[in-house]
Amino acid sequence: MIPALAAALTSAAVVAAGVVLLTGRSWRPALRVLLDLLTAVGLLRLSVAQGWADLVAAAVIILLRRLLWAALTVDGTARLSPASGGQKDHHLPLPVGGENGKNGRTAT
Repeated sequence: MIPALAAALTSAAVVAAGVVLLTGRSWRPALRVLLDLLTAVGLLRLSVAQGWADLVAAAVIILLRRLLWAALTVDGTARLSPASGGQKDHHLPLPVGGENGKNGRTAT
């Protein structure tokens, strides 16, 4: 039963990645979804058949996932960083002690 479920989940992973690719118009999130779901399928297979070949297959899937994602994020696009021109807004006037702000509230 589990091998059939793993095969179905592998197909579902490809379909899910295709849906993400078509709706998001970006291949990186689609690849991330595919790699994550294939990792889950590999771990599911490993939970049933506890042989060395299955352990190696799961380890290879996880290693490929990590290596591919590391290679894709080398250019820094996947890191969180401030938007271009994202200087802090120090020029905004804020109400101070008893003054009224734009909304009419009094600062305390």
